[in-house]
Amino acid sequence: MALSVAVEMVVAMTDLTSAIAGYWDAAARAFDDEPDHGLRAEHTRAAWDRLLRAWAPSDPADVLDVGCGTGSLSVLLAAAGHRVTGVDLAPQMIEQARAKMAAAGLAGRFLIGDAAVPPTGGERFDMLLCRHLVWTLPGPHAALREWVARLRPHGRLVMVEGRWSESGPPYAVEGETLPWSGGICAADLVSAVRTLVTDLRVEPLSDDSDLWGGPVSDERYALVARI
Repeated sequence: MALSVAVEMVVAMTDLTSAIAGYWDAAARAFDDEPDHGLRAEHTRAAWDRLLRAWAPSDPADVLDVGCGTGSLSVLLAAAGHRVTGVDLAPQMIEQARAKMAAAGLAGRFLIGDAAVPPTGGERFDMLLCRHLVWTLPGPHAALREWVARLRPHGRLVMVEGRWSESGPPYAVEGETLPWSGGICAADLVSAVRTLVTDLRVEPLSDDSDLWGGPVSDERYALVARI
């Protein structure tokens, strides 16, 4: 009986992972139409560049961008001189990220894989970045532990997250839910991360309309911490 239950759980998780990958693959073509995804407007791109330079080490560093999407933030980090590895579950996202990095004349590595368990082996990084990712994860607490383990001593964890005005996952498998569907408020994410990190701070981002291409009414913030 126990073996049967375990097999059913593995199958359900595989189905959910496939559903997530399929959703974001289908969304990849129009993904950059969102101002904060494509960063096509100069003022939006400049706003994100300013934040990333403030969060990242001043010297060239190894940066892991989990759930990198089409690679817009990865490109900014590479342009600032960092060695960037991007990971995303959706092959179409990774294809666009590689093309975007090449078009910018920059070097970067993009891997297809589960952002919750990045396929980077025993590599360690100076900074791990994720943006608007944890709400999509079936096991966000396990992902947080995994990410911290990928950082070098004194490494930086930077999470750009929020609690969205809408709720509910865009994909579902019968009987499965996403624990942080609809996003997570800053206080709850701090509680989830606090025991894993030091020097934790939260930077509110909702009021900076340049980041989002216009005003937003929901909670958006960055959690920045050291290991």
